[in-house]
Amino acid sequence: MAPADRARHSALERLVRTALAEDRVGRDRTTRAVLPRAVPAEGLVLAQRRAIVSGTAAAGVAARAVGLRISRAVPDGTAVRPGEVVLSVRGDARAILRVERTMLNLLMHASGVATATARAVRAARGTRPALQVLATRKTLPGLRDLEKAAVVHGGGHPHRRDLADGILVKSNHLALVAVEEAVRRARRRARPNEPVEVEVRTVTEALRAARAGADALLLDNASPRRARSIVQALVAAGLRKNLSIELSGGITAERLPRYRSVGADTASLGSLTHSAPAASFHLRLRPL
Repeated sequence: MAPADRARHSALERLVRTALAEDRVGRDRTTRAVLPRAVPAEGLVLAQRRAIVSGTAAAGVAARAVGLRISRAVPDGTAVRPGEVVLSVRGDARAILRVERTMLNLLMHASGVATATARAVRAARGTRPALQVLATRKTLPGLRDLEKAAVVHGGGHPHRRDLADGILVKSNHLALVAVEEAVRRARRRARPNEPVEVEVRTVTEALRAARAGADALLLDNASPRRARSIVQALVAAGLRKNLSIELSGGITAERLPRYRSVGADTASLGSLTHSAPAASFHLRLRPL
């Protein structure tokens, strides 16, 4: 396993351990009272609505942590219909009952993010090339890797994972340092071939950042009309070539079609992770 994969797996295990401890799975008083002895059983996780599946790895870690065996799991990124089996586990019914809510929470949240992402990706189609849908760092604390993976399963791009992952000069940086100096300093610290991105709000800011040598611009909270005017100004100034343009700020899947003719390359949607409705799954238990 590659170092990056090991790090992600370790983070996933920590997340699951925290979730299991939070639900006090070793103190299920009801199951202890009703089932004093082991009962061989199978737990089937069924989709209740259409969804894009994500989170099966996390659910599997939770199941194995209490001694269960995964007998079936659809691949992450799979589209499922109501009634389809997403995951099945086998073992002691008492263990299934203890871990049921943790597994469902992980699956429902991650699949909700994947489903929301797939909806946004569909909404971004219509231009050639289509706007690429990006995630943001607006994630729930402790769930970033789960959510970023879910965005990928939905057809989006995870984008920056954290503050160490890439250079983005934001408006609060520029409140303290002129854009030309900020880009110069960022370029000096950038890794080889690493792009320097600058957040801009107006045509003037965009032109200054591009002339300072920025590789990418983040158009923050720009209406489609204002975003289009910024892109056109960059084209007119001969600065658009080799310059990546990202849209961000208040963009939702419903509003994405309005931005397709702007001329940008990507759109980042915080709503994919901080506001995605949970997918609807439930667990059916049956004795073996």
